[in-house]
Amino acid sequence: MSQRIPEDPDLQARRAAQRARLAAHRGLATWGERLVPLATFQAASARAGRSLDSAARDAAVASFLAPRSDPTPVEGPFRRIAVCGGVYNNHYALAAWITAARQRGAEALYCLGDLGGFGPSPHKVWPLLEEHRVRVSQGNYEQSLASGREDCNCGYTDPRDNHFARLSYEYTAQRCSAAFKQWMGELPERRRVALHSPSGRRRELLLVHGSPRRVNEFLFESTTPAPYLEALLDQQQADAVLCTHSGLHWHRPLPSGRDLVNVGVLGRPANDGRTEVWFALLELDEPSGDLQVELCPLPYDHLALATEMRHERLPEEFVATIEQGWWTTCLEILPARERARGRF
Repeated sequence: MSQRIPEDPDLQARRAAQRARLAAHRGLATWGERLVPLATFQAASARAGRSLDSAARDAAVASFLAPRSDPTPVEGPFRRIAVCGGVYNNHYALAAWITAARQRGAEALYCLGDLGGFGPSPHKVWPLLEEHRVRVSQGNYEQSLASGREDCNCGYTDPRDNHFARLSYEYTAQRCSAAFKQWMGELPERRRVALHSPSGRRRELLLVHGSPRRVNEFLFESTTPAPYLEALLDQQQADAVLCTHSGLHWHRPLPSGRDLVNVGVLGRPANDGRTEVWFALLELDEPSGDLQVELCPLPYDHLALATEMRHERLPEEFVATIEQGWWTTCLEILPARERARGRF
């Protein structure tokens, strides 16, 4: 029997401090940039909101759950597809993903947006997408760059998160050509893709950036309940929703037999101490017709990326994440469970 190696005392102390910080937030609510007692927030919400009688409440729920019409054309059908999110200017990982996806037999390659931010040299991304016929949809970055906004509309609320998001966005905006920005603005906001099996089974997938509701909605594994996802799928009349934006990959099969898949991002590691990034391969099982999801780690030349980032004078905090696999920025948006898995 192998002997268990004792955990490093410094690591134990850091984890204990992190647990204490998380526990300190219990009973509090985020109100703008402040933390306030939960009861105070609830009382203010009640005063600002409105009260519905039983019939009006039932009508509001029925309206929310009603299926939405969607003119988005259905692409395919395909036997197997590869889907990535958040390139974040990481042209090294993008090139590695294209190669890996083709080697794994993907008939079509999809990217769910956020081509810019965090990494270097955004002008190197567009030629790869065009040359390899990657089907791209808009993320919040594409919408902001194409419309000339001053920020990325990432959905952050914490000042430190927004500080680093602003640095990323300004760097990318200054280095994207007008033609590239125009191309981004012409991308679809969503895509529908059909998968089929040899026996003729078929499933329809809805591909979005954040969620079907908002381009910058964060769907985290620990805070996204199954009933909410079932309601979204009912609304969208889809067998699965594929998304990104949060930067963390996860897959939840639902009681109805449908699925939510966050495909992860190519732009930076998943805050797990690994230097690989992540993407998804999808196909239908034969003979059941169930959606088969493989979340795949992707090694790439992360040291070359780090070198280029330093040459471009990007923040050292960004470089540390690429070299070590731990997020050092944009952490405050993470729910408690996801935050606790990281180093900081």
